Amino acid sequence: MTLKGKQIILRALEPEDLEFLYQIENNESFWEVSHTQKPFSKYILKQYLESAHLDIYETKQLRFLIEEVSTKKQLGMIDIFDFNPQHKRAGIGILIHPDFQKKGFASEALSLLIKYSFSHLQLHQLYADITADNIKSMVLFKKYNFSKMGVKKDWIISQGKFKDEISFQLIKV
Repeated sequence: MTLKGKQIILRALEPEDLEFLYQIENNESFWEVSHTQKPFSKYILKQYLESAHLDIYETKQLRFLIEEVSTKKQLGMIDIFDFNPQHKRAGIGILIHPDFQKKGFASEALSLLIKYSFSHLQLHQLYADITADNIKSMVLFKKYNFSKMGVKKDWIISQGKFKDEISFQLIKV
């Protein structure tokens, strides 16, 4: 199974994920990376869950919940966004709840998503944009052979200060 690893499984969102999604989407410390400007209501998130079954070719995005195999705990989410089937590319975003970081879950999730993207979606390349101060994410993406492509200066404003954003790219060989 492509979306199952040793510790985790990447699965579709379920209605039961509403509380976890609400908690993540309304955590202001994550807003910087998600470009969120305001909280989400449970009503809006419920509508999102109801449409999560739509095809990636229609919505141009796909979100997987990262779930621990042994405990069934919700650990985080990994997204494919800006899906462009014509040019065979997409962006990747990953978020692991702070309680579950530094346990290898993000690494395994990224590995599974790369395999899925290249084999099932037939993508040629993936990219990720990471703020310059997010060293853990840069190390993670470099581990999977993403190359630094460039720096967007003063791209993100967070707590009144501008941050550079670094673009990484992985091309299937």
